[in-house]
Amino acid sequence: MESDRTLSALGNEYNPDILRAAEEPHSAQEFSEMLDIPIATCYRRIEELTGAGLLELHDRVLSDEHRRTNVYRRDIDEVVISFEGNDLNIKVEERPEVKNKLDDVWRRISQD
Repeated sequence: MESDRTLSALGNEYNPDILRAAEEPHSAQEFSEMLDIPIATCYRRIEELTGAGLLELHDRVLSDEHRRTNVYRRDIDEVVISFEGNDLNIKVEERPEVKNKLDDVWRRISQD
């Protein structure tokens, strides 16, 4: 993961809010409504976070309007930024695969 790209993505307006909300999978429309972000900005922020490796395309679900909709979930659990002398260090802890699978099972059960 590129440190500059990660730091840049974290510093942009709305991105930390999207990452906090993305513990569970949501569509761009859901993020927009939950966080009061203009939809076009929301799409741009999702693209930026995905490109930085902080958010992932989780699934394509069928919406209420019977259209396929992308849902995104955060691909990380923690980001630690530290400064040691003149060096910038960014440590990113990714979500464990087991946690992703448990979340998926729980989501399916709760939808039934």
